[in-house]
Amino acid sequence: MPRSLFGDLIDAAHKRLWFGGYTSYFVWLDVEGAGGTLSAKASSGADLRWLLGDPDSAVTRQREEIEDTPLTVSTRIAMTRAELAKAKVDASVRLSDRHIAMSVWVFDDDMLVSTHIGSGLGQDSVTLHLQRRQDGGAFDRYVDHFEQLWTTARTC
Repeated sequence: MPRSLFGDLIDAAHKRLWFGGYTSYFVWLDVEGAGGTLSAKASSGADLRWLLGDPDSAVTRQREEIEDTPLTVSTRIAMTRAELAKAKVDASVRLSDRHIAMSVWVFDDDMLVSTHIGSGLGQDSVTLHLQRRQDGGAFDRYVDHFEQLWTTARTC
């Protein structure tokens, strides 16, 4: 996946920007001006949601052991929360540990789905770019997946 795609999808979206990555910390590293862009999108009425991993869960601790990297999962979650606060992004944030192995990011009718493989970090995973083409198709099924996780996640 081209590194620019994520920023391009954020720029193009107007109604819905849902970040269903366990940390999504790379947004702040890879998307220039992400905070300002996301803040402007929220101010213009876009639905911004961040479904992050629960830094206090056993699932997170187990993943940190598997990854065995100094930049821990809980640190990356904290980075995203800090960047959202710093940029004053008006977004809903919830915590869950049920999406550790699959990330779903929704940008209007475009979506990225990342399936995590083995002990690699998120950037080592296979990422699919989907576009909504029909009712009830793969796109809608992944949106439903996000919604189910969102409904059961802990508000922070």
